[in-house]
Amino acid sequence: MTPRHPLLPGRAGALTATAAACALLLVSAAAASPVPVEASPVPAAGGEGADVPQGTAVYRPVARFTTAGKPRDLLLHPDSRHLYVGSEDLPGTAGTDEGGLHVLDPADGKVRSTVDRAPGPTGTLGRRAVRRLVAPLPGDGAVFVYPLRGIGTAKDGDAAAAGAWVPGGPVTDAAPGTTPATVLVAQGSVLSEVDIATAAVRRSVTLEGGEEFAHDPARGTVWFTDVAHRRMYRVDTATFTVAATVELPAGEGFGGFTEVDPETGAVWVGLDTSVVVHDATGRRLDVIKGTDMPRAAEFDAATDQAFVVWQDTGDTSEPGSDNNGSLTVHRTGDLREAAPRVELPGHHVQSGEAALAVAPGGATVFVSDPAAGAITRLERATSPRITLNPVDVSAAAGTAVSLTARAEGTPAPDVAWQVSTDAGRTWRTVAGATSPTHTFTAAASDDSHRYRAEFTNGAGTARTTAATLTVTPAGGGPGGGTPGGTPGGGASGSGATGGAGSTGAVTGGSGTTGSADGGTAAGTVGGTTGGMGAGTGPTAAGGALASTGAAAAPFAGAAVLLTAAGWILVRRTRRRGAV
Repeated sequence: MTPRHPLLPGRAGALTATAAACALLLVSAAAASPVPVEASPVPAAGGEGADVPQGTAVYRPVARFTTAGKPRDLLLHPDSRHLYVGSEDLPGTAGTDEGGLHVLDPADGKVRSTVDRAPGPTGTLGRRAVRRLVAPLPGDGAVFVYPLRGIGTAKDGDAAAAGAWVPGGPVTDAAPGTTPATVLVAQGSVLSEVDIATAAVRRSVTLEGGEEFAHDPARGTVWFTDVAHRRMYRVDTATFTVAATVELPAGEGFGGFTEVDPETGAVWVGLDTSVVVHDATGRRLDVIKGTDMPRAAEFDAATDQAFVVWQDTGDTSEPGSDNNGSLTVHRTGDLREAAPRVELPGHHVQSGEAALAVAPGGATVFVSDPAAGAITRLERATSPRITLNPVDVSAAAGTAVSLTARAEGTPAPDVAWQVSTDAGRTWRTVAGATSPTHTFTAAASDDSHRYRAEFTNGAGTARTTAATLTVTPAGGGPGGGTPGGTPGGGASGSGATGGAGSTGAVTGGSGTTGSADGGTAAGTVGGTTGGMGAGTGPTAAGGALASTGAAAAPFAGAAVLLTAAGWILVRRTRRRGAV
């Protein structure tokens, strides 16, 4: 504990002033004593997230796969967990067969197999690119669209895909059908439901315009987007007729995607540089504005979050174009961002639209980059959240002290303990203290030190609140002292034990409790954290000396000298009075 200056009454004369000077020297020496430090300084702020709020989720790129040509679409199979990639050949690599359906290990991007042959319009097998993944097959495999009108199926290890061609124009969009055996396809403004195995058309409806859509099977609705006319058509899948028309905001006419939140039925439409969100009835809820072009979206039911990929225009002559895209994560309830935006360098639309796949629970996200011929794997990390703070502790010098703190985060955070010797103004790292429980032997010099734990992972840093250590003398309590008083032939002064911060005092009396050269009294020095023991005994009339409990043994000796000098004066006065 920091010593306090002694209280010095002005009636003690020259001897008292001398004692005061001695006491001040002792205090100055104690304050100047070096305090050992363990390592370099660290920030003083504590008890909260040091850089981001505790428990903040962030997404970090952890891998980049370049094993699947020019990726056009992604599908993470819910059963096999294989990552299916629909690809085309990369420009400039005509001698290498890169297009087709690739099956990757999602952990490292290693290619398990590639299916690059599918039937043509006459049934002849040939090399086919894959541009759209429609739905997973039970157990493993995928339904996909290949140019120009092919509907194919394949799974990991197949030598070739099964497939058939839809009559009519090129397929511009596709989604799962109303039954497991069908798919919905758009051929420009024509919406049809066809058999997967034969591509035979079961029913169709021709709309006023548009070429892409989203199917909401839970509500029996298809939302068909007509960007040119800035509207959506709500198609009832029971009757295959248009049930309503919903107006979209005016703009430049660029469409990105149309997706439905399976939980709420809300419709998300990428439009120009914004995402327009309507509820399941078509009522507009809000608009998420950006600077890049939204080109892909996917929902995670477990977290009620939407993931959106934004791509730059790729035209650096345009204001704000920097060739970089981004990934944003939004809560579907209020559309607010659920994680900080992640920059995706080099993502632009000049070589095709990005695709997105999200693992159930949202812990892993895959984003394709057609321009670079790559797939980025991102993982969610959560900044540390303190679950247990260390508590204040009192221990005797020389005994073991244990402080414990805990925090949770993803990945599991590392811990480092820190100490402050100046009431929390500055902090230093304790060398080697990297466990949730920090155990050490208390020393007298550790008294009043504060300790905290700092938890860190790739998502951020959090620090606990500080715990204060109180060190008591070995074998005693705070302020423990010893009885004072020195016998001098008469009644000796009896010094009481000083408590923490108590004041020892030598007071003057009439000398009636002893003989002319009666007992002296002096409060002895207390313990490390205590004050001087208060002793009483006869001194010169009117004399007084007070001291705080921080005084050391030499000061006690000075008090004895002062007392003795006072008795000499008293004795001489009495002799003159008797003559």
